[in-house]
Formats: sequence, structure tokens, C-alpha cells
Amino acid sequence: MLFSLLLLFSCSVKKFIPEGEYLLNDVEIISNTNSENASKAVDYIKQKPNAKWFSLAKVPMYTYALSGLDSTEWVNRVLRRLGEKPVIYDKKLAEATRYNIQQMLLNDGYLHADVDLETVVNDKKRRAKAVYYLHEKERYYISDFNIVGADSALAEILMADTASSTIKAGMPFNVDGMEMERRRVTELLRNNGYYRFQKEHITYTADTAHHSNKVRLTMNIAAFSPVANALPVNHRKYHIGKIYYVANAGLNIDETELQECDTIDYDEFCILYNESQVVRIKTLLENTYVTPGELFSQENVDRTYSAFSQLSALKYTAVRMQERPDTALLDCYIMYEKSKRCTVGFDLDGTNTAGNFGALASMTISDKNLFKGSEQLALRIFAAYEAVANLSGYKGNKFIEYGAELSLRFQGGLISALVPVDKRKMISSSLFSVKYNSQDRPEFNRRLISGTWSYMWSRKKEAQHKLDVIDLNYIYVPWIAETFKEVYLDSVSNRNSILKYNYENLMITKLGYSYSYNSSLNSDNRFKRVVYSFRTNVECSGNVLYGINSIFNTSKNSDGQYTFMNIAYAQYVKGDFDFTTRIKMDDRNSMVVHFGFGVAYPYGNSRILPFEKRYFSGGANGMRGWSVRTLGPGSYRNGNRNIDFINQSGDIKLDMSVEYRSHLFMMVHSAVFIDAGNIWTIRNYDEQPGGQFKIGTFYKDIAMSYGLGLRLEFDMFVFRLDAAMKAINPAYSGKEKYSIIAPVFRRDFALHFAIGYPF
Repeated sequence: MLFSLLLLFSCSVKKFIPEGEYLLNDVEIISNTNSENASKAVDYIKQKPNAKWFSLAKVPMYTYALSGLDSTEWVNRVLRRLGEKPVIYDKKLAEATRYNIQQMLLNDGYLHADVDLETVVNDKKRRAKAVYYLHEKERYYISDFNIVGADSALAEILMADTASSTIKAGMPFNVDGMEMERRRVTELLRNNGYYRFQKEHITYTADTAHHSNKVRLTMNIAAFSPVANALPVNHRKYHIGKIYYVANAGLNIDETELQECDTIDYDEFCILYNESQVVRIKTLLENTYVTPGELFSQENVDRTYSAFSQLSALKYTAVRMQERPDTALLDCYIMYEKSKRCTVGFDLDGTNTAGNFGALASMTISDKNLFKGSEQLALRIFAAYEAVANLSGYKGNKFIEYGAELSLRFQGGLISALVPVDKRKMISSSLFSVKYNSQDRPEFNRRLISGTWSYMWSRKKEAQHKLDVIDLNYIYVPWIAETFKEVYLDSVSNRNSILKYNYENLMITKLGYSYSYNSSLNSDNRFKRVVYSFRTNVECSGNVLYGINSIFNTSKNSDGQYTFMNIAYAQYVKGDFDFTTRIKMDDRNSMVVHFGFGVAYPYGNSRILPFEKRYFSGGANGMRGWSVRTLGPGSYRNGNRNIDFINQSGDIKLDMSVEYRSHLFMMVHSAVFIDAGNIWTIRNYDEQPGGQFKIGTFYKDIAMSYGLGLRLEFDMFVFRLDAAMKAINPAYSGKEKYSIIAPVFRRDFALHFAIGYPF
């Protein structure tokens, strides 16, 4: 059967191969001296074979080949659109690839390198394979590096920054490194007033010594030519003249448009606008890093552009420099267009919590320029409904949640002076928010009131800092069903301390800091084969209140806890780390590796971590072989569905995943994945037998699952469907633990629908 299918595909492809030509079946690059060069050469291939699903099978090509030769028939058009046209071997592109690889080696210091091309053909199958042999030979190194042609002012700047040079004696002679140094020097000079300086003013001279692999490298800095055929002159330093803020008059300097604008003069600044002024003068000045009278700095221009781009009141921004005739002054024009001030948004999502299906609807109303300072006020109102299944002994079977959140975000903030970074080198914003959340379940009613003050800042767009200065949460439980109270909270034989703690009124006073980094947001890394991101967070709660209570020796409640306004408060410390890297295999395939770890420790006023701060495992973004909140802690095995959402939580979490992603056709993508991890408790709780983390045996509790995912990628979001099976289930022992050997579909299968990637 398989042989017949392969024969059918092979015959179908042949009809699209012109007579006397060959299908490009494979490309191979061989280096007998340096495998790293062979790996780098892949990026220089001009013609690649047809793509493979998961780097295994050329399904897109075979799909195309199933179509007929008549392109007017709709079936053939659909198959061709879903598939990929067979790649016919092109000798010219193969030779261009050979030349590109050879240039790559020359640019990397292998000045006598050769690359041979061998074409291996199979006339019967009409297949061709291109093989490139790399002969690197001897590599050349830089013996010394000098700079010539710089005038005294330029030379002084360059000499003061020699420690930052990317070219050092003893390094391989590398064109990419030379280009990097060229860009660095250009950036350095443009940040020191040399507005007209361009990287084209820099060239190199390489002198190779006879019978030696040493290179004497010289950087040549050319003088400035103001116009064609004019005598070169020394490069000129420019200072900033006047700054013009231009609102709603286009993003380019148009003298006619500017003359029609209303004008406000403000010292060395000038505001020009059509219709009305968009934001306050103070807001304009606070987000401007270009200063009249100072040297021109490209870095300050870029910071100004970034700061204005962060203002929600503005739709578009441009920063233009205009040279004053016969002077060394630059007038700066900051051009911007206003955004729509008020917006209303609606969202409707399906939910699935531990098999309970429901819906979540929300409406957000926002004002992007509340006080004419680009302050963003947002009001979000939401409501959710879920049908609670398999719950007996209670009145009703529904879960209703509703609430509202009011937030105010603005640029800068009072805390700027406390951050150990020069304010002029960062973009910052403050966020104030208050939230009310109400949850009504058959077993209990729960209310949450919270207020936060957060401060965010960044010096580079790929790195973000966040400080939660104040984060107050008050959890109030006004009603608990008598059945639930009698069975789980008051019963001597079935009392659950973890459950009881989480159904009492509680206050959480949090202070936290988080840092995130995403290398793909750096323009220099955008097209690299390997990109990564990581996030770390640390928070603590209750320390200040506990210190005050201890100093004044205030009384404790019946549970031995200090209180604030007669409400017990939580005390804990918590830290999280999350790392993800993506390795691009080719244009259609990539490997993604994810690692996450978190630990939280309750102490002082708390013996148990608050439910909102506990870890859980399972679900669409974690261990996908389990439903949400159904794994762990440790080897704990659930026993009562009504309270497992409490018992299956912990203080420590470990997540590890490997996911191989492949683009199938059009917007359809797929993935195969393996997940591993679990949660544990720090203390040994009677209600969670087998759940405690033990350094010598925790590895025995690591669960594993595997599965297949299907994704629909749109411009703004991704629909994801993941099907997974348990491989190792620590809740069982013996043969049952290793589900991969003897799977039980009903017990071991889980299906997840989600929006967005899991990591």
C-alpha cells in the first residue's frame, strides 16, 4: 500500500518536470575542516528544494502534483494553492550559490578558499542533488589595526573610545566584523555632533604580508565633500537650534503647510498646529530628548521618536532635522498626527475550565488623552458564565463572574527619581488601577477588591522593567453553602486546612519587580536563526505590616495571625523565571524550547500560600496531557472532584517543553510537542499526600506528555488546537504510571483550544 502511494506521488510529480530537466531533490554542503562553515553556508543557498512538513516529507509538493495540467479546473486550482510547485534544478542559481558561499569564506578570512559544485543526477527518477564542497585552506588574522585620515577633532573622539572597538589585533580577518566597526564608528560620531557623517565616509585597506597569514588593517576616514567636485573639508559638528512641534500638518516639512498653522512661541521651542493643540506643552517638553544649544545626537533623536510613539494621543510621529543655511545649526521638527481620542471595544471568548464550558464577554471604553497629557483612561466591564458539571448536593449548577476595572496610565511619574537610571536615557510610564471582581458558585460567593500602582520603564525596546509599588488585594467571602461548610470546613474527620484558609477573608499587600527581554525585538536580531526571550519576577507581601505588628507586639487572632483592620494578611515571597528560545530550521520549520520555574514560600503570618498565588499545572499553556489544574502536586492523586481545584495546587512549579513547528499551507500550521513538569508543596500537608518537594526524589514525580497541535495563524492572533496524551503519570504506580506503554484513551487524552502560542 505504501509503495503504491509513493509510486503514485512520484509519477504525479514527473508530469511537472520539463523534458531534459530535473527536480531539485536535495542540497548538501560538505566541509572536511570546519562544520560550522557548512552550517553558515545554508543561508547563502539561492535555490532550495521543496519544503518538508516537520523536515520529513514534501507534502506540499505532492499536494501540488496531484493537480491536473488544466489550470482552469477548480480542483486543480485548489490543489495548487494548497501545495507548492516542484522546484526545477537551475544551473545558474546553483552557480550563484557556489559563488555566494565562496564569498562568505573570503569575507570570513579564508582568502584562498575554493568551493566546488557537483550535480548528482538520477535520470530514471529525474532527480538532481546539488553538492557543494568547501575548501577553506588557511585563515588570515589581523596583526595590527590603525585609523588614518581623521582630523584632530575626529581623532580625539575615536582615541577616547578605542576600548569599545570591535576590531582587535589577533582577531580573524572578517568583513562582517569590519562592517560592524564601521557602523559603530558612524554611530559614535553621529552621537557627538557629526550630523553629516555617513558610514560611506569609512573605507578599509588590507595589506597582507608576503608568505604570511597576517593582515595589516587600516581604517580610512574620508573628508566631507559638500557638493560634487568641491574640495573636501573637515567634518563639521552641528548644534541644535530651535525645536518646532508641528501638529496635524503632515509628517514632512512643508513650508506652505507650516505658514497656515497657528503658532505658540515658548522660549527656544515653537508649537505649530492646525485645528487645535493636541497635547500640553509640558508633555511635549518631557518627551523631548533633543535640547537646543547641545550637540546633535542621533541617539537623542531616536529616543525622542520612541517617546512620542508611546503617547497614546498620537497616531503617527516623525522627527525631522533641517540645516540652517551657512551655519552649523540644525532646527528640529517633531511632526505628529493626533489619534482618535475615544474608543469602544468588545470581546467575546469561549472558556473551558476543567471541562466546564462557558463564555466571557467584556467591553472596554478608553480615553487616550484625558487631561491633554496623553493620559489613557480605560474602563473595562466583564461578565462570564460557566455550567458547573458533576456537582451534587448543591442548589444550582452555574458559575457567574462579573466585575469592572478602571485604570489610568500616563508617561513618566513621581517615582522616576527613585530609579537608578538617568531619566533622559529611558522611557517610563505609571499605571494606577482599581478592580472589583465578583464570583458566585454553587459552593460559595467570593469578592475581590484590588488597587495597584505600577511603574514601567525601558532603555531599549527589547528590555522592559516593571515595579509594582503598591498592590493591595482584599478577598472577601460573604457566603459559603452549608453543605460545603459542613463537609469540608467544619467537619473534624474531613477538615481541610488548605481549603479553610482560602475561604477566609484575607488581605494581600504586594511589592514586586519584573524584568523581560525579547531578542527578536532588536532589529539586529530580527532575521537571526536563533532568538530567545526570558522573563523573571520577584514579589513579597506582608513584611511591612508584620514588622509593625512585631514592634508594637499587637494581639493575634484565634488562628495565631496578626491582622490589619481586623483582617488577616498574607506573608510570603515568590520568584519566577521563564525562558524560551526559537531555532529556525528553514523557512517552514522551527524548534522551540521552553523552560519555566517558580517557587513561593509562605512564612511569618502565613503557613499556607494564598490560592491566588499558588501554582497549578495542566492546561493549554502547560502540561497539555492534563486538563487545567488536574496535575500534582507531586504524586498526589485526586480523590474529590469538588475540592481538587484547591488540593491540586502547590508552592513550586517546573515546566519544560520542546515543540517542533511546521508551516503546512496557507495560514495552517502544525506542531508536535513533548511536555514535562509538575508542581510540589514546600511543606508536608496532610491533605496532599505525596505532594511535598524532596530534593532526592522529586525527579520521580516529573510528569510527561506528548501530542500534536493544529494552528490557524492570522495577522493579529492565532487559533490553536492541541491534542495530547499522557506519557508518564506520577499519580499512579507500577505499569499504570507509564501511560505511554499501555495508554487508556479516556483517562490519558486531553484536548485544548486556545488563542495564541503556549510560549
